[in-house]
Amino acid sequence: MSETSTSLNDDADAAAAADRIRLNFDLDVDVCIVGAGLAGLTVALCAAREGASVAVLEGRHVGWNASGHMIGTVMPGFDLPLPDLIERIGLEHARALWALSWSGAEFIRAQATEAAMPGIGLSEGALEVSNVDAGDALIRRLQMLHEDFDTEVEGWQVERVRTELKTSRYFHGVYYPKAFQLDGRKYVHALARLARKAGARIFEDTPVVSIDASGVRKRIVTPSARMRASHIVLAGNIHLGAPLQKLSDTLLPVWRYGGVTAPLGERLGEAIAFKGSVGDTDGIDHFRVVDGDRLMWASPETTWDARASGFASALQRRIRTVFPQLGHVEIAETFGGATGQTVHGMPQIGQLRKGLWVASGFGRQGLNTSAMAGQLIAQAMFAGDDRWKLFSPFELVWAGGVSGRVAGHVVNLWVRGRAAAAGTLARHRERVRAQERVREIRIAEARRQAAQRPGSRLPLRPQPSDLTRHPDAGEG
Repeated sequence: MSETSTSLNDDADAAAAADRIRLNFDLDVDVCIVGAGLAGLTVALCAAREGASVAVLEGRHVGWNASGHMIGTVMPGFDLPLPDLIERIGLEHARALWALSWSGAEFIRAQATEAAMPGIGLSEGALEVSNVDAGDALIRRLQMLHEDFDTEVEGWQVERVRTELKTSRYFHGVYYPKAFQLDGRKYVHALARLARKAGARIFEDTPVVSIDASGVRKRIVTPSARMRASHIVLAGNIHLGAPLQKLSDTLLPVWRYGGVTAPLGERLGEAIAFKGSVGDTDGIDHFRVVDGDRLMWASPETTWDARASGFASALQRRIRTVFPQLGHVEIAETFGGATGQTVHGMPQIGQLRKGLWVASGFGRQGLNTSAMAGQLIAQAMFAGDDRWKLFSPFELVWAGGVSGRVAGHVVNLWVRGRAAAAGTLARHRERVRAQERVREIRIAEARRQAAQRPGSRLPLRPQPSDLTRHPDAGEG
């Protein structure tokens, strides 16, 4: 999952480049998919399994962007928080969408077997940790997930979290035992292999020049060939470009960069006992242990493009901030990619006009939503399944162009700053409470010893020198 690649990855990429096929002949198919990322490849796989003739057009190569560069956590949910989702569409509608998000996760699990995807590295469990002491909020969230959304979760108290993660940065946690993680880069390429095996044809280095979606048979033009299809699926996210710029403009481009450390040996196990993935509730830290003694860590988001390798020092600082006992860590590999983030915080899934489908807006949504979208669209095209209409309330909304990116960057900085301040205050309060408990224990012990001495009188209350009191407290 690296951008600065090892020789092994270089060899694999060179071999893959040699096998790439460009579309250089005219073609008629049932389904044309624009974009060979997770969503597009899932549509291709599901449609091909339905017996449809499928062609995928990719301007670069399979998994070149965010789909091939990710932490690999698979769990239910959307970017829009559940309370906000319920407020917008109602409890029953929200329950239906939540169930669909679980089906997306289970689709990935079903594909990611060792037999179908050798070396996929699937491991169980995901932990959502809080940067602040939010016990009451934790209880409310657990009740909602258990009672309203029928989700298996566990609430972890501070002590349990800090047993697994040796840091004072985190307080309570929500553990999802049925969530899992896998090697994201291997998954997207294995998905392409499964799609090809099912009969789909994938053409790389084949950008789309224009699309005519009118009529029963839609027309697609590439630099060296023309195509006709009954259905077109736009799964190119922010990279659809000139042919569909208006659609791309409904998405705020968001980049997230990460890295993998060099082997850390036993010191990593002494700092992190948890074997699943960890993400904080503020969306700042996301990490997990890979290859036994290496740490994969994703950085905060940015709305501006940059070289992933330039974030290595920032990742080192962030790791040192959360786990200072690790000391200096070497970042051996870096990776990154851009996703499209919607204004309303939900993915864009549906039919723009008869036979023209969209599957995009997966920024912050997770792998499960891209799989869910692929399933829904394929089932809509060939099985008459209309559950995609559950996403109809989340219409296409302009993301603000350059000004939207500036605003998004400012908001991200503000959110991170607010989260950092809240975390600092929470840790300060925790230290103060700990100091007060120590003082109370000392005072209680002094009173006990005084009571045991012959002829001593037990003071009615601690003296000001022993216990700090409110300045307005009365004397009698």
